Amino acid sequence: MDYPALERAARRGAAGEVMRQAASELEQVVAGRRGLRAVRHPLGFVCLPVLRDGPQGVCVHVFGPAEPALTAHQVHCHSWDLTSTVLYGRLGNRRMGVHEETERPTHRVFEVHSDPSGVDDLRPTERLVRCLPGGEQTSARGQTYDLPAGEFHTTVVPDGRPAATLVLGRTLPGRADLSLGPLRAPGRRVVRSMCDAAQTARIAQAALRRIHEPEPEPPV
Repeated sequence: MDYPALERAARRGAAGEVMRQAASELEQVVAGRRGLRAVRHPLGFVCLPVLRDGPQGVCVHVFGPAEPALTAHQVHCHSWDLTSTVLYGRLGNRRMGVHEETERPTHRVFEVHSDPSGVDDLRPTERLVRCLPGGEQTSARGQTYDLPAGEFHTTVVPDGRPAATLVLGRTLPGRADLSLGPLRAPGRRVVRSMCDAAQTARIAQAALRRIHEPEPEPPV
């Protein structure tokens, strides 16, 4: 996979090219030519890690009603710049206004330390903040959106229907993954569960089928 070429295609809105590349990768998973394993993410989606190359990464994120969130820490920010193209369905991202606040804070900032074994340690920091919801952006099939590193947000599937995105990430040095949690909550450990080969193939097959299906009309 050519990450720079895929990034250029996503940024210029060449959705067909991006979707063809995503479908090609999923076809290899279904056929058993890729040994990757899907991971059930604590935020409520399945991640198929297509590429890891230094600071660059490519994943397919699959959202559905059968993927419950495993953590209440839904408001978060990444240590990496994200460019995401919707492969099918609709996905909403609400930006959050987060400001340092010691007098009337609403949340505490937690650092998320992820281990390659699939363990996420959420460690409380001394930072107290006030969080207010900002604007929401909903993206549909073929649309691309960006989320810069350090921007707090929360992601939702607005109509509850299945959705998937091809996510490009570029990690920035000196950044940490952060989430917001209750003011007095202790640290917490969340374990990401790994799918086996058969489960991964079924997830990839279902996503591939939906990529090739006509998009259903949204409910009125």
